[in-house]
Amino acid sequence: MQITLNNTGKRFNLEWIFRHVDVAFSSGKSYAIVGANGSGKSTLLQVIAGALMHSEGNIVYTDDNQKPIENDVIFEQISIAAPYLELIEEMTATEFLTFHQTFKTFIKPIPEILKEIGLAEAANKQIRYFSSGMKQRLKLGQAFFSNTSILLLDEPTTNLDGVGIQLYLRLIKDYAEKRLLIICSNDEAEYGFCDEKIVVEKYK
Repeated sequence: MQITLNNTGKRFNLEWIFRHVDVAFSSGKSYAIVGANGSGKSTLLQVIAGALMHSEGNIVYTDDNQKPIENDVIFEQISIAAPYLELIEEMTATEFLTFHQTFKTFIKPIPEILKEIGLAEAANKQIRYFSSGMKQRLKLGQAFFSNTSILLLDEPTTNLDGVGIQLYLRLIKDYAEKRLLIICSNDEAEYGFCDEKIVVEKYK
């Protein structure tokens, strides 16, 4: 799997968030998108994911045989965890993951996922009663255990305590090695292991 950005830019009204991005992302490698707060890291990640339309240039998705993947089906290969993505708080953790599974399959049964992310005892608890750290664990579980080739993470240790951060690093080690991994962050502890670093400010 490869994602290639060619002269890609994004603007809101008259303000360019980034321009002339020429970057290729490949499976089996990890990338960090870094920059100051408000520099456009999350916007770039959402453009890569296809959640936001770019304003100039193009983005090409190709499989391992270099065959193009259409934009309307690439979402099947992408899982994402980000602070701005909301959980369905009226659902329990089990109900939420079961609902998610109607869109993307998991690599493990839901009870095993909840056990791995430390939420087995909260399986039947409504998400509205979760702490912020529990919600982040659930977001990470949904993303890491989806059967996808591309894993996108935005500020992945948000609201996690020390134990939660160790969980995140373990998930990276065990479930991200063969995937195309892109992490948005300005905290080196979240991305220090990445193969390449993209600095958003270079594309202003």
